[in-house]
Amino acid sequence: MESSSVTSFHPIVVDSPNVHYSPEEIVAQYHYSRTDVHEADGKLVVKPVNTHYVFKTQRKVPKVGFLQVGWGGNNGSTVTAAIVANREKLSWKTRTGEEKANYFGSLTQASTIRIGAAEGRDIYVPMKNVLPMVEPNDLVLGGWDISKMNLADSLERAKVLEPDLIRQLRPYMETMVPLPAIFDSEFIAANQGQRADNIIPGTKQQAVDQVRNDIRDFKTKTGVDKVIVMWTANSERYTTVEAGVNDTADNLLAAIRDGHKEISPSTLYAVASILEGCTFFNGSPQNTFVPGAVELAIRHKVYIAGDDFKSGQTKMKSVLVDYLVSAGIKVEAMVTYNHLGNNDMKQLTDKVMWRPKEASKSRVIEDIVDSNGQLYAPGERPDHVVVVKYVEFLGDSKRDVSEYSSRVFMSGIHTLIMHNTCLDSLLCAPLMVDLVVLGELLERIAWKTHGSDNWEALHPVLSIMGYYMKLPLVPNGTQVVNALSKQRAAIENLLRACLGLPADNHMLLESKCVAPLT
Repeated sequence: MESSSVTSFHPIVVDSPNVHYSPEEIVAQYHYSRTDVHEADGKLVVKPVNTHYVFKTQRKVPKVGFLQVGWGGNNGSTVTAAIVANREKLSWKTRTGEEKANYFGSLTQASTIRIGAAEGRDIYVPMKNVLPMVEPNDLVLGGWDISKMNLADSLERAKVLEPDLIRQLRPYMETMVPLPAIFDSEFIAANQGQRADNIIPGTKQQAVDQVRNDIRDFKTKTGVDKVIVMWTANSERYTTVEAGVNDTADNLLAAIRDGHKEISPSTLYAVASILEGCTFFNGSPQNTFVPGAVELAIRHKVYIAGDDFKSGQTKMKSVLVDYLVSAGIKVEAMVTYNHLGNNDMKQLTDKVMWRPKEASKSRVIEDIVDSNGQLYAPGERPDHVVVVKYVEFLGDSKRDVSEYSSRVFMSGIHTLIMHNTCLDSLLCAPLMVDLVVLGELLERIAWKTHGSDNWEALHPVLSIMGYYMKLPLVPNGTQVVNALSKQRAAIENLLRACLGLPADNHMLLESKCVAPLT
């Protein structure tokens, strides 16, 4: 029996008068449909609304630099190793056979989207083929770390990849040495101090100035056209948001000049990146993007996204709870437990450092629960317990046990128990690749409404990156979406919109509304 789906690797060309190709850009007309709702006279009035957008995508892919804060950590060394291994087409031996470098786990590099149908079969294409995207193998790598250990030694210390691959990577990575980094003992656990031998000296303003100089020097020495910066270092404690300190852009900049104690290293990196026009991603749970930092990004029209990579247990939670609640099953209790022994987990043994991570793991279901008022009263939440333990012996190997107890038909109790084991950095690294690839692409997309002469960039707060984050950062007044399927659909359908293609609704009316045979 012939399969109902097939993947095509041919280039995509849209045959439509609403899409115009030139050597420089793709310009597409797109009709966006939504529904607005309001209450009137005891009724819910639903009004269809259509907006005519025009999207313009620059086709030339620039040379891109990727700078990581915490380059020598497990995530930083792993994603660097993967990019080098793929670029050099390395293979290595394991106990079960030979393996080859790949980007499995990356949406852009290893997933497909449905582009349409032909002769009764769904046609899928690699996501990276929908619009021109940077090749991860072409990224120019660099970064900062509070440890001056070279990347080859860092990779060996992490114990994430196979020994045979680490051996082959050493000649490529031992010359990679992180730049000195910003360090503030007030924002990290005391157990991290022993690593801090590669520090930017001076005041907070001098630290920001140094990071800005580092970005400029990197661009000059490597010849890259643009740089994307990512915080992949350990979690920090929460920053206190204070009026007159970090509540506005101007106050934040003044507080940095004054050396105010409540400005964290991650916020300093974000400010430096924004001032240099570099997209900045926060992969940890702390509130790097204080109100002043968000306002600064909006003022300078620089993209930011966060917070906290959504890679393992929390990603599964956003899938499973969405499935249960949308199926009319009332989740009553969730108890999730995981333990591992990498340095990030060691940092979280400090209770102050644990608070941001606890919040990011706990809040991922709120909008999903609130979507079903038939199951949950306003403000009602399932019992939700998150336990994380440091077990040094396990290193980067994360063990996760999750239990979901729900009420089903006639209030019967249904319990799901799940166990996962994986190396934590192998889950995070492909997310980091995607963030850089998609972040760069979004910098080349502009939009306007039909009839307008003014092209605009997307909103600087990239809520569309919520797929990759436990705590998606969104513009003020915008709803937070946590359900993974909706987050992925948002990415996929934006790519389709840039080609003038309608959102894929899976209705398949062409196969359902068929005239009967006579």
